Amino acid sequence: MLRISQDYVDAIITHARRDFPDEACGVITGPEGSDVPARLIPMINADRSPTFFRFDPAEQFALHKEMDARDEEIVVVYHSHTSTEAYPSRTDIKFAAEPQAHYLLVSVAETGAEDGPAEVRSYRILDGVVTEEEIEITADRPAAAEQPE
Repeated sequence: MLRISQDYVDAIITHARRDFPDEACGVITGPEGSDVPARLIPMINADRSPTFFRFDPAEQFALHKEMDARDEEIVVVYHSHTSTEAYPSRTDIKFAAEPQAHYLLVSVAETGAEDGPAEVRSYRILDGVVTEEEIEITADRPAAAEQPE
C-alpha cells in the first residue's frame, strides 16, 4: 500500500495539469530503506510528449548525486497520462527501473488542464509484472522544507 499525503497528490495533479498536453513526471524520495514519501521533486519531461515521458538526463544525474548525499532513494515515480486511464502502458512497464518504488499514475484525460477530477492509481512494477496497490491518502503535512510548490 502507498501511504501519501494529500498535499503531494494535489501537487502531482497540479503538475499534470500544468504540463498538459504533455505528460508530467517526477519522483518522491525518502530515507534509504524506508517506504515513506518525504521529498517531492517535479522533473522535466525531456521528450515533451503527450504519450511518453523521459527524465532529463542531466536533471536525473544531479538528482541521484543529491540523493546519495542525503542517503535517500526513490519511493515514488509518478507521471501523468493525458488521453488514457491511469494504468501503466507497455512502455511504462518496459522502462520501470526502480523495483522498490511505487509507480503513481495520474490521468487527466477527462479534464486536461482544467480543474476537475483526476484519476490517481498506484502500482508496483517488478520484472514486467504490474500489481495495482491501494493508496491511503493522508492529511499529514510534509515537513515545511519539503512541501511542494
